[in-house]
Amino acid sequence: MEEKKEKLKTIYKLLETAEISIESAKKLLLEILEKPPQSSRKDLIKKASQIQTEEGKEEDVVEVIEGVFDGENMIAPDGRKFPVPPNYSSKSKLVEGDILKLRIMEDGSLVYKQISPVERKRVVGILVQEEPNKYKVVAEGKSYKVLLAAVTYFKAQPGDEITLIVPKDKDAEWGAIEAVLPQK
Repeated sequence: MEEKKEKLKTIYKLLETAEISIESAKKLLLEILEKPPQSSRKDLIKKASQIQTEEGKEEDVVEVIEGVFDGENMIAPDGRKFPVPPNYSSKSKLVEGDILKLRIMEDGSLVYKQISPVERKRVVGILVQEEPNKYKVVAEGKSYKVLLAAVTYFKAQPGDEITLIVPKDKDAEWGAIEAVLPQK
């Protein structure tokens, strides 16, 4: 019964995170579309290339933006922040400094793709819970923030030994969980 309650709490937290990400994405999309473009929206759509989605359908791309991943968001060259879905970040094991491409589709969907990963290194550390839904991994005398989505995906618990991926030549705040090491 206790395990069931914990799973329900985790599901609830994941849904809350998803709702926040969706709301942030909608706000950013409205900001983008409300700014007067250099050419009309129709012209942008015509100029945009057709891409194949995972389902194999072609959809119109409204805008393509490249940016740098900061641990939670993609930062565009003009300073705009685009929230990267935590599940995508976790699954793709994105780390600070990775270059992403964002396609904003005509239907409003945001499609991210990692196009240039930074050099990486692996460190081993201990998972620490700072406050509800906020975790860090302490490794090599430094603490790295990690995404809740990764912690829940790996079913990691405070005190677990974690293999973390971080940028090789950059001092980073965030790391990507690669694995939870088995207890000895």
